[in-house]
Amino acid sequence: MKTYEEAERMLERIIDGTPAELMKELSGGVILSEDTKLHPESKPFRPLYVMGEYHNDFTGRYIVIYYGSFNRVYGYLGNAEFYEKLRHTFAHELRHHLEVLSGVRDLDRFDDERLSRYVSGIDIAEFHEPPIE
Repeated sequence: MKTYEEAERMLERIIDGTPAELMKELSGGVILSEDTKLHPESKPFRPLYVMGEYHNDFTGRYIVIYYGSFNRVYGYLGNAEFYEKLRHTFAHELRHHLEVLSGVRDLDRFDDERLSRYVSGIDIAEFHEPPIE
């Protein structure tokens, strides 16, 4: 299990390594929330945790990473593996931001399809994100 501070340092390292131009217009930045968040469609026998979210609302544009969810799902991993899961989630949410700025919705459609597969009982572990074109 990683402490909040360990996860925070990892996330800061990821953000520091991200080109500034990719972070433009991310007015609210990146928030590491202590919360554990279940998706509203989560099944009791097969929980679906929310690792991160991109928000684009009246308060601005920002990314939330859920530390509690990360520890619940990936807390057993070593530091390098945990870091990679965190990096992947951050990149996924940042891609949502960049797609909103460019008017593209490929990742939204992917997420909707993945959720549909989960709700239908189909394994989504090997269902990978669409390539950036």
